[in-house]
Amino acid sequence: MSKTLIRGANVLGGEPQDVLITDGVITAVGNELAGTEDATVVEAAGRILLPGLVDLHTHLREPGREDSETVLTGTKAAAVGGFTAVHAMANTFPVADTAGVVEQVWRLGKESGYCDVQPVGAVTVGLEGKKLAELGAMHDSAAGVRVFSDDGKCVDDAVIMRRALEYVKAFDGVIAQHAQEPRLTEGAQMNEGIVSAELGLAGWPAVAEESIIARDVLLAAHVGSRVHICHLSTAGSVEIVRWAKSKGWNVTAEVTPHHLLLTDELVRSYNPVYKVNPPLRTEADVLALREALADGTIDCVATDHAPHPHEDKDCEWGAAAMGMVGLETALSVVQHTMVDTGLLDWAGVADRMSGRPAQIGRLKGHGRPVSPGEPANLTLLDPAYRGPVDPAGFASRSRNTPYEGRELPGRVTHTFLRGRATVVDGKLA
Repeated sequence: MSKTLIRGANVLGGEPQDVLITDGVITAVGNELAGTEDATVVEAAGRILLPGLVDLHTHLREPGREDSETVLTGTKAAAVGGFTAVHAMANTFPVADTAGVVEQVWRLGKESGYCDVQPVGAVTVGLEGKKLAELGAMHDSAAGVRVFSDDGKCVDDAVIMRRALEYVKAFDGVIAQHAQEPRLTEGAQMNEGIVSAELGLAGWPAVAEESIIARDVLLAAHVGSRVHICHLSTAGSVEIVRWAKSKGWNVTAEVTPHHLLLTDELVRSYNPVYKVNPPLRTEADVLALREALADGTIDCVATDHAPHPHEDKDCEWGAAAMGMVGLETALSVVQHTMVDTGLLDWAGVADRMSGRPAQIGRLKGHGRPVSPGEPANLTLLDPAYRGPVDPAGFASRSRNTPYEGRELPGRVTHTFLRGRATVVDGKLA
């Protein structure tokens, strides 16, 4: 029998309590607990204890782009960031559009042991938007896929999108849409607005996102299915999702940490580390996203962790790949933008970064309360920590972070996956 006692932690930001873990399960929460004599003790005074974080949107790159990330290195990065489960996106090589590929990714996650990996299946064959992939076979596989996305590309054909929404109803699946009207964003390099006009860079207009979201919430309502909006990034998109939810439609949405903090003004540096899809938007958009996350219009935070090798970012802006790594800094950015600003308390963070993403992905055993009888998937955070981001110390294979040198609050000190420490004192176990 293995026992761990987390002593004096502020559970969800509340009063200090002890938490006893026995054989991977939380067995007691409170003060002066019995049966702790032979437990390994983690002193947690002043630290916040949260349920293990769940990411709905992670690019692990394996198979095919192991030069930028692997399932092993990506799950190490996830554990360091406080995550106990990630959803691995389908835009690998080969694409995760068959039962065989999603099972491969799922098994690699099992072997890594740092966090649970739930594969996301492609909506269409080869992400080409022309023919539905093997949605049923991927769901029936050992991986048990429930989330499907062509992320990186938009399912822009309304008929294909309708068919996908209808198909996944059979097993309570969800289509996660990368909302980007392709004709409106041909050659786009950054957000369309004042900065793009001044820099002479092709713009990615907000309406390219908003028009797809509007169409898809209507389609989901029409067929009675679930649609999830990936990396929502504009104030207009917030209003569409808010309207759809007011109708009682089954619509959920995520926001990335970088869209909660960074704006298109950073593109004036021409540093490709700020090149991302969807692009960094305006200050007004950032403030609207924060308010929407606070009031629940946006359901959750998802990292869109997008690792790239050095050569894909260390080049001129126009040739650079789009994307940022985000697993190891997500909780710090959320503390900075949402907790330290008073928009969310720690219970709210637990809801937006654990409870809701696990519910959207129908992921069992994660996003659960810190209560007796629940799996001990837990994250311990030191909220008083302040320090600059140093990508040289990342567990990820890639270093394309927009926060290098920026001081951010909070540091994950411990992560527990079913009671087993994957991170101890900020280091991989």
